[in-house]
Amino acid sequence: MTALKTVSGTTYLDANATEPLHPCAKEAALEGMMLSGNPSSVHAEGREARRFLEDARSRMAAGFGRISGTCVFTSGATEADAMAVHAFGQGRRIFVGATEHDAILKAAPGAEILPVNGDGIVDVEHLRARLRESGPALVCVMSANNETGVLSPLEDVLAVCRDSGAHLHVDAVQSAGRVPFALGECSVAVSGHKMGGAKGAGALLLAEDEPMDALVAGGGQERGRRGGTQALPAILGMAAAFDAARLQDWALIQRLRDRVEAVAKAVGARPAGEEVARLPNTSCLILDGVAAQVQLMTLDLAGFCVSAGSACSSGKVSSSHVLRAMGETEGAAQAIRVSLPWNVQEAQVEAFCEAYETMARRLRK
Repeated sequence: MTALKTVSGTTYLDANATEPLHPCAKEAALEGMMLSGNPSSVHAEGREARRFLEDARSRMAAGFGRISGTCVFTSGATEADAMAVHAFGQGRRIFVGATEHDAILKAAPGAEILPVNGDGIVDVEHLRARLRESGPALVCVMSANNETGVLSPLEDVLAVCRDSGAHLHVDAVQSAGRVPFALGECSVAVSGHKMGGAKGAGALLLAEDEPMDALVAGGGQERGRRGGTQALPAILGMAAAFDAARLQDWALIQRLRDRVEAVAKAVGARPAGEEVARLPNTSCLILDGVAAQVQLMTLDLAGFCVSAGSACSSGKVSSSHVLRAMGETEGAAQAIRVSLPWNVQEAQVEAFCEAYETMARRLRK
């Protein structure tokens, strides 16, 4: 296993913000940089670039059990989520889970918020009742929460949507490559850098190879579904990272995650969503009485990179809307997220456990 790259001796444990670049993704991206042609050009260089692009498209689609034409490349998952809301939300009532990422919440500001239980799982029966009354609808429920790692009961949600004729859109940014995804009757947003690829590429996987109302029209690329020349190096890196992620030993990473939680609980921390299925690499640790910002600063000075909630809030540390939706009050501002990257090592986890224990005992006195 490749050692973690560090800056000034730090240990990186913030994979849900962005995974470290995987060597195979770097190699694929560099290969993409050497391709001179535009994939939309009809000459030999363009056709060669197109061949690489379509190979990446086929691999991404196949990873979700779909045909190549269902994969639309984007600049990232935020754009993919916005595309889905734009294309499938027009003329429909929109329902959004209370713990969704801001990429969805802000793309659908007038949506009805679906409540979640204390573990962060959407209330499926509430959704069923609302869909009976709503008429045509778009339902947005994420696959895995970016802060807690809690997995949504997507099969149950899809069954309810199927019964009512609603379209289901899934933000699968955190789960892609980490847990299998077998649902074919929904649209899916993914992000390359959350899998170990370079930043700047994502994809929207459609349920069928079908036209859609473009959010960005441009020059008609992506068969008219998303304009703009494709970021070929980042796309090739994303496909390579996705392949590698699905071969990762996530059971080993989960054992290391469980070790972190065992030590944290021994000094008074509470892992959010502990009793339900979660991502194998993610811990949301609530340390009652100690502000998240103080924890982050203390651990940063000790050489460990972790976060408080989402990394998409311009560097702000604030109370977690995810934990508030789960019924936390003070605890929503006293939680940090530890998300283990694909190349984490046991010795680094043990060092973090020691630092966390020291911090908790000192700050909770």
